[in-house]
Amino acid sequence: MTAIAIDGPSGAGKSTLARRLAAWLGYIYVDTGAMYRTVGLYAVENGVNPKQEDAVTALLPNIKIHLAYQDGAQHVFLNDEDVSNRIRTEQISMAASDVSALSSVRAFLLETQRSLARENNVLMDGRDIGTVILPNAQIKIFLTASPEERARRRYEELLARGETVCYETVLEDVRQRDDQDTNRALSPLKPAEDAVVVDTTGFSFEQAFERLQQIIKERL
Repeated sequence: MTAIAIDGPSGAGKSTLARRLAAWLGYIYVDTGAMYRTVGLYAVENGVNPKQEDAVTALLPNIKIHLAYQDGAQHVFLNDEDVSNRIRTEQISMAASDVSALSSVRAFLLETQRSLARENNVLMDGRDIGTVILPNAQIKIFLTASPEERARRRYEELLARGETVCYETVLEDVRQRDDQDTNRALSPLKPAEDAVVVDTTGFSFEQAFERLQQIIKERL
């Protein structure tokens, strides 16, 4: 089986690009960030601080996460309920960052993620796919862009969903999540030693897609 790992900070465009690349390749797309968001959502909706490992760990036996594809789109199910939209708020984005720093949560999701790669050709995106989850992936890409660029993309995405947001607030959230993800003790965000680093600041979606296509074609 072939595995492609795409890592990078929040708002770099990983999920959108990875989804389209997987469709182009005919691979299974695995959005690991959605899994952490789902754990974060469950914690928040059950009144648990997502930074409190003991409390979050106690919730894990009650969590069943399932990814399914409907009409060409990935849907995320939490205990058989479609939570695809509820996990995409800024509050749940920060909760995902909090729970992803917990060793119990990472262990809870690790085997699920690796088993998908053992059984399928996969394109998996996240924060530590190339460094921890799939260290033997045949292709590793670290996708990034400036904080301002990533905040602008996120701001426009939230506006398109009808949410009332302030760009400066989104930018602060991006910087805060960058700090949490890069400085956490467990599996910090960083490029794998053999990853190709791609900075898409100033790129259109099509330009970024074509650049990643080129990298994959050169290495498959």
